[in-house]
Amino acid sequence: MEEEVDYEVLPTTSVATNMLAGALAGITEHTVMYPLDSVKTRMQVLSPSPQAIYTGVANALSRISTAEGASTLWRGVTSVIVGAGPAHALYFATYEKCKEVFSSKDNIHNHLAHAGAGACATIVSDGLMNPFDVIKQRMQVHGSTYRGVVECGLDIMRKEGLAAFYISYPTTLMMTVPFQAVHFSTYEYFRKILNPKGGYDPKTHIASGAIAGAAAAAITNPLDVAKTLLQTRGAASDTKVRQASGMIDAFKLIYTRNGLAGFTMGAKARMLSHMPATAICWTTYEFLKMVLSKQPGFANEPIVTPVNPSS
Repeated sequence: MEEEVDYEVLPTTSVATNMLAGALAGITEHTVMYPLDSVKTRMQVLSPSPQAIYTGVANALSRISTAEGASTLWRGVTSVIVGAGPAHALYFATYEKCKEVFSSKDNIHNHLAHAGAGACATIVSDGLMNPFDVIKQRMQVHGSTYRGVVECGLDIMRKEGLAAFYISYPTTLMMTVPFQAVHFSTYEYFRKILNPKGGYDPKTHIASGAIAGAAAAAITNPLDVAKTLLQTRGAASDTKVRQASGMIDAFKLIYTRNGLAGFTMGAKARMLSHMPATAICWTTYEFLKMVLSKQPGFANEPIVTPVNPSS
């Protein structure tokens, strides 16, 4: 009988392990669920053209595929692949290091430690990922004529300057810091509840990841609507949208046009995207971290006291 892997007492994983596992997990997460992300972006645009008004996720997927071709759902995915690798490498390396620093040495689940580590991780990774996210959303909107990531990026730089890539960064942080705080603390909590023995268990990572992704996506959707408005404003025909200068302007416009319901735009697509995406990301990350920790050069020397079992 194959010996069960005691996942929680593996030697401390190195920064290289966390970065490589995180990069591969991030690319996998974003590419697999990319069509739903495209639908979410389309549904969050404040003043869409008549051809881009959808009644639901299934309707959007069907109409986009039929009218524009199935490949349209993947427009801009290269930007995610290029940006997600290094961004997620920094993301997970920062998370693991901060979790180690913030956590206590006992077995008690520390919500604040995991939430704080998640917040630190997202500040670092979003600084790198934000320009790629702007390019991605410009290519996702209805009527986009960009043929590639480089063409889109250069056009934005020429017409709107460097600031266009970071105008949404404060809003992104306002969204992703609570998103990741909820995400990480929820994931770690359910991972501990569903698998108290701490053995490597893919089913636990899938379930915990899906629950964490859904909860974080639902709570932060209003900020995501504002972020989409700011990142796609350069492609809008609406003068007021084009003149939005930050999160407050975005909130005012969304509320003026659609009331409180405006902040729920794309929520279902976002949750449907994040549930499997987060489950895939965590399952890939935990698996690769386990495998790589056993490879020469990827694991630190074994230590007498194992990593905090609650982490």
